[in-house]
Amino acid sequence: MDFSLNKNSKIYVAGHKGLIGSAFVRFFEKNNFTNIIVEDRNKLDLCSKDATFSFFQKHQPEIVILAAGKVGGILQNRDFPLDFLNENLSMQINVFNSAREFKVKKLLFFGSSCMYPKNSLVPMKESQIFSGDLEQTSIAYATAKYSGFQFCQAINRQFNMSSFISVIPNSVYGPNDNFDLNSSHVLSALIRRIHEAKVSNLTSVQLWGSGLPRREFVYSDDLVDACILLLNSSFQFENFPINISEGVDYSINELSLIISKIVGYRGEINWDVSKPDGAMKKLLDNSKMKSIGWNASTNLEQGIKKVYKWYLNSL
Repeated sequence: MDFSLNKNSKIYVAGHKGLIGSAFVRFFEKNNFTNIIVEDRNKLDLCSKDATFSFFQKHQPEIVILAAGKVGGILQNRDFPLDFLNENLSMQINVFNSAREFKVKKLLFFGSSCMYPKNSLVPMKESQIFSGDLEQTSIAYATAKYSGFQFCQAINRQFNMSSFISVIPNSVYGPNDNFDLNSSHVLSALIRRIHEAKVSNLTSVQLWGSGLPRREFVYSDDLVDACILLLNSSFQFENFPINISEGVDYSINELSLIISKIVGYRGEINWDVSKPDGAMKKLLDNSKMKSIGWNASTNLEQGIKKVYKWYLNSL
């Protein structure tokens, strides 16, 4: 289907208050898009088939950004697998079916790097997805995301189109990130822990895991730029999903030192090895996006400075 974004496109951003969804809303507002559809989750339950169908019937969006979902940190993923599987599968199926029913022209779905096997060769190419055993701490979430990717693939194949686009961003961070220590991801959790250690004048701070796993990060506004390029172009790939990543990874220990420098914390960092590490490496192969001219414009230190400023303003 030949369709490109324009300032009047009717665009539904699901999850508009979250990390990724809010970055899309910022982009659309900054660039004077006039027809953005959002709805608070207390008014629209995407886990309800009837509610989702009625919403699509009423608003008839042309483009859907599916940034809604249940996300959490490593311990929540490990301890509540049914919740992650059930809620994400329900949302995805309801949105996909409603989008098909009301002839959405393009839909953007976000997968996850945890879809890759725990012992993948790095950088991880899209062809490696589900080619081996998954990291057990996130297997339910990964299964839900993989199912969403397959749903997009099935729709594209059955209806001979490429309108349902699946992307895999590596660890996304930015304004409106989650800083709850029980459910946040690693970068935001480290910012909060190290900030609190600083303001409490602690001589040391204890962080989860060994500090040895390596992670790659992409700033939320850079992710949006990549997705807009995909939505607003005629580039065709033989298969989805498409990795979106900076192409550089850091150990969690290195990340903690960068954050400490930005926060201004000079205490000692200790590691609680009783807490799980998760997969040891998650560097993505970003050659597909590079082939169409996209590169991340925000390096990690620049991005953390922006996020820390946002975090301070939110306190």
